[in-house]
Amino acid sequence: MELFTYMNIQLYLAAYLIGGIPFGYLLAKYIGGVNVMEEGSGNIGATNVLRVLKSRNPALAKKLGAATLLLDALKGVVVTLAAMLLGASPSVVWMVALLSVIGHCFTPFLNFEGGKGVATGFGVLLLLLPIPASIAFAVWFASAKLLKISSLSSLIALFVLIVASYILYPEGIPSIASHSPLLIISFIIFYKHIPNLLRLIRKEEERVV
Repeated sequence: MELFTYMNIQLYLAAYLIGGIPFGYLLAKYIGGVNVMEEGSGNIGATNVLRVLKSRNPALAKKLGAATLLLDALKGVVVTLAAMLLGASPSVVWMVALLSVIGHCFTPFLNFEGGKGVATGFGVLLLLLPIPASIAFAVWFASAKLLKISSLSSLIALFVLIVASYILYPEGIPSIASHSPLLIISFIIFYKHIPNLLRLIRKEEERVV
């Protein structure tokens, strides 16, 4: 099958491994001096990096939180863009995007623990579905400002992204005539947020202030 040529398998492996680079963990540990997997929510994403470091060094917390967000988004964009520049088919490009999100959420460098996939997922979706993803980003920004709950804002934006994609592309994403990759990425992000949803139900989810 075209999906599994030697070059494509190399792209998939690169996507998973690059997607698995735990930037939040590395920045917090080697610059901030803390292990974010042992503090706060235990997550390696930007929100927990910001939360854990804020009590120690607020200025550094903002810088490392922003750096984590940017790097987590860019790692998915880089491998997906590389696949596009190498002339990979749309199906292969979407597979690369999906594997970068899987790598982030289940990184081989941290015993298959990982982040929640929001930054990496929205990074690749901004590249591949710019209009729906831009709408979702605007909703995320407004929700984050209003609610100050990162997990809830991300899930609201994710829902909006799916709805926007179906409205704009009722027959499926144009290049592949299917919504399947988007739905799989969305499911992974939702799955990783189940602990947050449980905390929200118990009214224990922390706000980002």
